[in-house]
Amino acid sequence: MTDRNYAVDLITFYHPDFWGVADVDGINALAEADPRAFWDKMLEAVAEAGVRGVETSIGPLGYKMALRAYGSVEGVKARLDELGLAIISGFYHDFERFGDLSDPAVRAEICADAHALAAFLAPLGGQALVIGLPMRRTKGEAPVQFVDIDYARPLAQLCNEIGATVAPLGLTAALHTEGHSVMCTARDVDLFMLLTDPLYVGLCPDSAHLLLCGSDPVAVLNRHADRLVITHWKDATAPMPLDIVIDADVHGKHRDYFCTLGQGRVHWQAWAAGHAAAGFEGWMVLEVDGSADPVTTIRDSLSFVETSVAHLMR
Repeated sequence: MTDRNYAVDLITFYHPDFWGVADVDGINALAEADPRAFWDKMLEAVAEAGVRGVETSIGPLGYKMALRAYGSVEGVKARLDELGLAIISGFYHDFERFGDLSDPAVRAEICADAHALAAFLAPLGGQALVIGLPMRRTKGEAPVQFVDIDYARPLAQLCNEIGATVAPLGLTAALHTEGHSVMCTARDVDLFMLLTDPLYVGLCPDSAHLLLCGSDPVAVLNRHADRLVITHWKDATAPMPLDIVIDADVHGKHRDYFCTLGQGRVHWQAWAAGHAAAGFEGWMVLEVDGSADPVTTIRDSLSFVETSVAHLMR
C-alpha cells in the first residue's frame, strides 16, 4: 500500500465470476440473501488489493445495502476501521426516475435523496458525491433530444441545488463523464461546467469514458483543472460510435472496450502530468467496470501507476 490517495469504485466487483454465479441477477440475489457476507467479501478484497479508498456504486454495491450489512453508519465505520479503509465518495445517478425534473417537488425529493447518501458518506471519510447525468437518447429516436443549452440549463440548476444540499455535510458534488450520457464529450463537459456554479459543483473526469466517446481525456482534464474534485482512472482500447443504440445494455457494450490501466489508449503520462500541474491532491479512483478477478485488476492498475507515472505527480 502507498501513501497516495488511491481508491476503487465498487463497480469493479460487479462481475459474476468473482461471486461464482451465472449473471448479475445472481450477484443481486447473493446480496439480498446475506448482505453482511456480501459486503465483507467485497471490502476484504479491496483491502487485499492495496488501496484504502472506496466509492460506493449501484444496486447492492450502494450505501443502502451497506447499511443492511452492518446495521448502521457506526457499524459500517467499525468494519472499515478494521480493514484500514474509508468510503470516500458515492455514485449518485438515475435521478430522472423521480419524474419531471422541472417540477419543484421532484427536485426537492431528489435533493433529499442525495442528502441521505451524503449523510451516510460524511462520517466515513466521504468527500465527493459523484453524479452521473441522464443517458442520451439514441440518435433519431422520437421525440428527438438535443443536448443544447436549453436542455442543459435546468439540469445544471438541479446539480447546483444538489451541490448546495450536500455542501454543509462537507461533500462536493462532482459531475461524472459517463459514456453516452448527456455529459460524455469534451463539448458536453464545457457546457455543464459553464452552467454550474464552481462553488457547489466540480468535475469527476473519467479517462476511459471520455476516450470512449471520442474526446481527449487529457485535454478535458487540463481545461477544467480548477474544477477537479475526484478523478476516475480507467483505460479503454478504442472509441465507440456516439450513435449506437442506447438501451438498458449500453453499459454492457462499454465493458467490451475497457481494460486494465496501461493496456489501452489513454495517454497516462500526460494524464498524470495534468494532475500535477493542477496541484491535485484528491482521490484517484482506479477501476474497471466489472472484473472477473478484481483484486488482480486493482493490483495491476496500482502497480502500473506507481511504476510508470507516479513520479510525474511528485
